[in-house]
Amino acid sequence: MNIKQTLQLLNIQEVTTKKQDKNGTREFKLPVKCQYGGAIHVASFASGYVRRTKAGGYCPSWQLNKTYKEKEYININDHETGRPVIRTFNTIKRKLILDEQDRLEYLISFCLKNYYIGYANMLSSGEFIPKWKHEDKLKDVVRDFGAIKGEITELKVVANGHKYNII
Repeated sequence: MNIKQTLQLLNIQEVTTKKQDKNGTREFKLPVKCQYGGAIHVASFASGYVRRTKAGGYCPSWQLNKTYKEKEYININDHETGRPVIRTFNTIKRKLILDEQDRLEYLISFCLKNYYIGYANMLSSGEFIPKWKHEDKLKDVVRDFGAIKGEITELKVVANGHKYNII
């Protein structure tokens, strides 16, 4: 399946402006919303970066590229002896994805993992329900129902493909 078909299948809309297109940037709007109800926008940049560009209008963009550590060295003069000293430290750098096709594939897989699957417990209204809160509510209902009936000792529930035993 090619990138265009995948974007259509996932209902991801391209919202690239003329200026972005001229600069080699492609921006997309996801059909899922963030936990605060805002639209999620992601972008692929010709420089090799992949970023989340908008988060409901309240956050700056941030990098989605994978990271790696690199040792860096700096020469400084020791103030007491006057001799040069080499200091080493680790910096975190981003792995750039220079090929546009590879960037878009990475962007789609990142969105699937982190926004589609990661936000699977979000209601259609955009309201985010944490897993623990959902499980606690189910336990309360079962406990109350069992106390009324005096019959239930165990309940098994399947939600979003996950099996839960509620005691």
